[in-house]
Amino acid sequence: CVNKCVEDNSMNYLLDLILIPMQVIIVIYTVYYFVLAVIGMWRSRVHKNYTPKNSFAIVVCAHNEEAVVGELVKNLRSLDYPDELYDIFVVADNCTDKTAEVARAAGANVHERFNKEEVGKGYAMGWMFDRVEQMDRKYDAFLIFDADNLVHPQFMLEMNDHLEKGESVIQGYLNSKNPTDSWVAGTFSIAFWMVNHMWHLAKYRIGLSTALGGTGMCIRTSIIREYGWDCNSLTEDMEFSMKLLTHGIRTCWAHDAIVYDEKVTTMMASCKQRLRWAQGQFDCAGRYIPKLFATGIKTGNIMILDGIFQVSQPYFLLLTTVYLVLSYINAYTPIYTNILYQILPMSVWTIIGVGQYLFPLIVLLKIKVPPKIWFYYLLYPLFVYSWIPVNILGWFRRHNKVWSHTVHTRAVGLHDVKLTRMGNMNKNKK
Repeated sequence: CVNKCVEDNSMNYLLDLILIPMQVIIVIYTVYYFVLAVIGMWRSRVHKNYTPKNSFAIVVCAHNEEAVVGELVKNLRSLDYPDELYDIFVVADNCTDKTAEVARAAGANVHERFNKEEVGKGYAMGWMFDRVEQMDRKYDAFLIFDADNLVHPQFMLEMNDHLEKGESVIQGYLNSKNPTDSWVAGTFSIAFWMVNHMWHLAKYRIGLSTALGGTGMCIRTSIIREYGWDCNSLTEDMEFSMKLLTHGIRTCWAHDAIVYDEKVTTMMASCKQRLRWAQGQFDCAGRYIPKLFATGIKTGNIMILDGIFQVSQPYFLLLTTVYLVLSYINAYTPIYTNILYQILPMSVWTIIGVGQYLFPLIVLLKIKVPPKIWFYYLLYPLFVYSWIPVNILGWFRRHNKVWSHTVHTRAVGLHDVKLTRMGNMNKNKK
C-alpha cells in the first residue's frame, strides 16, 4: 500500500511538471484572445483618401476554374478605379478545361503555366510575379484573388488608401458570397466573420501584425522585389506573412476592402480544405516559431514576438485538446494539480465565458447577417469541435505538401451577392 502511494505521488508529480506549464499557457492564450475580442468590438473613425494614385497588377491563379473565373474577371473590370491604373492577369495553372479561354473572353490577360513537378498556388503566384516584374510596365502593387471570388466595387480605392498611408502588405476583409447555401457554408462564414473582427481588426487597431488570408491580398511590388516570394507551402499566405515578420514588416488590415469568397457546402469538402490549412500551418509553425522568437528577443520587437501567437494556433488547439481529455479524467480521479482558478479567480473565468458567447452575437448583429444565419449559429459549436480531429490529422500529416484543390462548380455574379457593410464604408469615407 505504501509503495502504491509512493508510485501514485511520483506519477502526479511528473504530470504536474507537464500540466502546470500547460495550464499557464492556456491562461495566457485565453486572456490574449479575450482582450483581442474586446478590442475588435469597435473601430476608430479614420480619414479616407479615395484619390486613385497607385497602379495595380491583379493576379488570379486558377486551376480548372472555367465555371467561376469568367464572373470574377467581369467583376474586376467594373471596379470603381481608373482602367488605366490596373491590369488583370489570370494564371491558367495546369488546366485541363477551358479556364484560359473563358478568362481571355472575359477580358483578362491570360498566362498558361504547365508544370507537373511544382504544383500549387504558391508556385503559380511566384511564377506570375516574376513575369510581371519582367514587363515594361511597372506597377505599384499586386492584388491577389482566387478564381471563385467576387470583389466589392470600392476594393481598390480602399487598398489605394492604405498604400497612401504607407502600408506595404495588406489583407482585405474576407466575406462570404454563399453563407446561406448550407449549414456548413453558414458556419464557415460565421468563423470568417469572427476572425475578421475579433482577430484581424483588433490586432490592426493596436499596431500588431496580422496575417495574409490567401485572397484579397495587396502586396507592394517593391516588397516582392526586395524579399522575393519563394513561399510554396500548403499555406503560402501564412508563410509569406511570417517570413516578412521576421524582417519586422507588418501585415496590415483593410476592414473596408471586401472580397466575397465561396465557402464549401459539405462537411467532407470543409474537412478536406481545413486539413490542408492545418498541415500548412503546422509546417509554418515548426519553421518560423524559432525564428520569430530569436528575432523578437534580439530586437526587442513585441510585434515580432506576437507573431508566435498567430502561427502557433494549431499547436494551441492540440494542447487544449489534450488538456480537455485529461481534465475529464482528473474530475473523477485526481492525477494533477488544477491551478487555473489560482491564476485567475472564478469571476474572471465567468466574464471570459460570457464573452465567448456574447462577442459573436455582437459581430453578427453589426454586420446584419441574413435571418438563416441565426439558425446556423446554433450549429456553430459543431463546426468548432470538428476542428479537433482535423487538427490532429493535420499534425500527423504536417510534412505532406501535396496540394489539394477545392472544386467550384457554380458561377455567381456580384448582383447576386448582398453587399454588406456598405454603411460602414460610407461613414468612413471622410
